[in-house]
Amino acid sequence: MTHTTSPDSSVSNPVEALASVFSIDSLLTSDEREWQQKARAFAQERITPVIEDDFENKYFRRELIAELGATGFLGMHITGYGCAGASAVSYGAVCLELEAADSGWRTFVSVQGSLAMSAIAKFGSEQQKNDLLPRMARGEVVGCFALTEPDGGSDPAGMHTTAVRDGDDWVISGTKRWIGLASVADIAIVWAQTEDGVRGFIVPTTSEGFTATPIDGKLSMRASIQCDIELDGVRVSEAMRLPKALGLRGPFSCLNEARYGIIWGVMGAARSCLEAALGRSIEREVFGGPIGRFQLTQDKLAGMLLEYQKGALLALHIGRQKDAGTLDPAQISVGKLNNVREAIAIAGTARSILGGDGVTSEFPVMRHMANLEAVRTYEGTDEIHTLVIGRALTGIAAFK
Repeated sequence: MTHTTSPDSSVSNPVEALASVFSIDSLLTSDEREWQQKARAFAQERITPVIEDDFENKYFRRELIAELGATGFLGMHITGYGCAGASAVSYGAVCLELEAADSGWRTFVSVQGSLAMSAIAKFGSEQQKNDLLPRMARGEVVGCFALTEPDGGSDPAGMHTTAVRDGDDWVISGTKRWIGLASVADIAIVWAQTEDGVRGFIVPTTSEGFTATPIDGKLSMRASIQCDIELDGVRVSEAMRLPKALGLRGPFSCLNEARYGIIWGVMGAARSCLEAALGRSIEREVFGGPIGRFQLTQDKLAGMLLEYQKGALLALHIGRQKDAGTLDPAQISVGKLNNVREAIAIAGTARSILGGDGVTSEFPVMRHMANLEAVRTYEGTDEIHTLVIGRALTGIAAFK
């Protein structure tokens, strides 16, 4: 990206300029920083050069899956079974760097590791874990997490998908919607109502009666895949049931893992937008000088920096709590609600600094804005997280 003007300025690189005011790097341990730098290099070398074309063409670059496995990012927070056993902060830093390139690839790592792999690691049998987790960590087996249904994702207790025992098998029937990776996945973690409550099942996507159809017409997450799933009398053996999963505690536990990654990830998208706006404010000249010299522009930049810094520090604080084993689930809602909301605001302000060019693919801002709107909805809407926090404050549940 080049521009014809280059005003004399002590700031030559927006990335360096932002880091000179605030960089989370210095707050990480050497091991955390190593993970972060590996993710930053992967994002900049393998995702950023192609992401605008992939977003435009609705192309999911499946060939990157094995490369992500080789980096150790898939299920990196899980200990054993071929997984890296990295800290929560290390995983969060990886999410931030991947989402700085595109939300879709942080989402892939989240669906594979925080949802599908976590479900097996937390609730699976030793045979299931030994068989699947090492291959999933290498990217040889792709998983998806089938919880949300067409009638609404915010009320999983009201799911209509059922699993009925038939001898040594289970017969699963129902529909799921907005299931990430389902059409490229090898297995689906399907949650269904049974006579004993909600249970989880490992369903091979080649099973008769299993159909995954990519959702078209998306204006967000276009370099990613989300699907409708139909389960028409899908038969799986008892050996494919997650034996330790009973009730909604199972899927909710996995969702909290994914929400944790979002808290970090969206700050990557925010940073990308802030860097684009800062660079443009220095390079673009109107009225005889760079727009960055105007007080209104500097006010916008300062406000964006404040919210990015607060969001990054909140993510780090929650990560330290998670590593210490002291994290209250309500803090997950605090982080998800605040950081997604502020990332969207930062993207909008960045677009205004970029002017008309901000709506083009020359800059990543509109792509991030569109993606963040999807992130705002999945893994709990603003409204749901607001009510979770309200319940924690008052002790009164405003929803059931």
